[in-house]
Amino acid sequence: MNFYEKTAHELHDMLIKKQATSVEITKAIIERANNTEQYIDCYLERTNQEALDTAEATDKKIANNENITQLEGVPTALKDNICTDGIKTTCASKMLENFVPFYDAFVVKKLKSNNIPILGKLNMDEFAMGSSTETSYFKTTKNPYDPTRTPGGSSGGPASAVSAGSAVFALGSDTGGSARQPASFCGVVGLKPTYGLVSRFGLTALASSLDQMITITKDVTDCANLLNVIAGHDELDTTSCSMPKVDYTKALAQDIKNMKIAIISDCINENIDEQVKSAFLSAADVFKTLGALVSDAAIASLEYSLAAYHIITAAEASSNLAKFDGIRFGYQSPDYRDLVDLYESSRSIGFGSEVKRRIIAGTVALSANHYKYYFEKAQKVRTLICNDYKELFKKYDVLITPTTLGTAFKLGEYTENTAKMQQNDFCTASVSLAGLPAISIPCGFDSNGLPIGLQIIGNAFCETQVLKAAHAFESSTNFHQNRAIIRNKEGKQI
Repeated sequence: MNFYEKTAHELHDMLIKKQATSVEITKAIIERANNTEQYIDCYLERTNQEALDTAEATDKKIANNENITQLEGVPTALKDNICTDGIKTTCASKMLENFVPFYDAFVVKKLKSNNIPILGKLNMDEFAMGSSTETSYFKTTKNPYDPTRTPGGSSGGPASAVSAGSAVFALGSDTGGSARQPASFCGVVGLKPTYGLVSRFGLTALASSLDQMITITKDVTDCANLLNVIAGHDELDTTSCSMPKVDYTKALAQDIKNMKIAIISDCINENIDEQVKSAFLSAADVFKTLGALVSDAAIASLEYSLAAYHIITAAEASSNLAKFDGIRFGYQSPDYRDLVDLYESSRSIGFGSEVKRRIIAGTVALSANHYKYYFEKAQKVRTLICNDYKELFKKYDVLITPTTLGTAFKLGEYTENTAKMQQNDFCTASVSLAGLPAISIPCGFDSNGLPIGLQIIGNAFCETQVLKAAHAFESSTNFHQNRAIIRNKEGKQI
């Protein structure tokens, strides 16, 4: 029995029925990670013993016939920009290579209070700046479906780990598509909740008005269960919203007959891969067969979304990363003449090239001579995007797009052409600008066997609608049941 192929809810059911123990499951996932790590490189830090200790506590509860909570005893892993008390949190940067937080992020506290074993910290693009994990200071993560290709980014480590079975599910962050794009590339499910639904306390900030905690799972049911665990108000996060408690799993039992669904036609443009287009249109037909009312719609401001997104992200990043100067936080250069030289030397060595590029771009956008031409205009475009989405949700329950315009690209393919790489955020960035919930679910495969993702977008705090539509599609197809096959150098399946 391969525990690593099962979903979290399947493993949880086995625990309740005493068909397996949490320690057995956790050991199996650790062994899977040991066997696959050299081929996919998704972990930066392993906490196996801590995970086993947590698993043992769950087994004691079960042995005493005590009730266990949702997902209790099922092992997870975390993107390395989520703070963990006593465990290194590097953001995949030399700047924080030896940083050990003294507190847990809000979501980590939630996991620990539910006795969910944490297997370790996962690779990412440096400070979440990138779309391929190639900007990580430590290593480049590979796609389990094809190790010569990217798993996406910046949450490439979480998506690769879940796809490979070296974590049952994972938590990460999404700023402009950082969960949905990797989920699409790796054939897993990635949910970005509404901005404010899940606390950002303990998440190392990239762009504070866009960042959101996210879930990476094998199916939609796991996604709903995990959202039940991590959602909730947090007084330590001023952007956290106080909302009535919702059981997101209840939406999964509902059908979507007469649900109004809009295809965002702007995403079916000249840049889309034909196989992605075909898979997406076939997915739209599935909704029609389920009784949904599917029609086309357009977002006039969408063509400006990527430009606005990158200006705002760079501007906020330049401000957020100012504290990493070698004195307050981060790497300190041993060689300097004076204070200014210490700043320059520490930041030049501590930050990678992509981070430095974005800091400079953001600083320029916020400068007195450029503020109104760049940052102010980008914020105006953001308002237009928000208004366009509001108008659409007066007519529709959910919107659908391809998650990305293509499938996973080759590692190194866009190293010198980041603008081309960023085109894959075209369908996702506007959703983040508007702070809306969206999910990416598998909807097909291209001729190379690479996964294709479908994005479902909901109105603010309407995660139930998003999950309902996603689960209905998933229940009518079997794309989510496919598992990546990892082979060793001799071609033998691992």
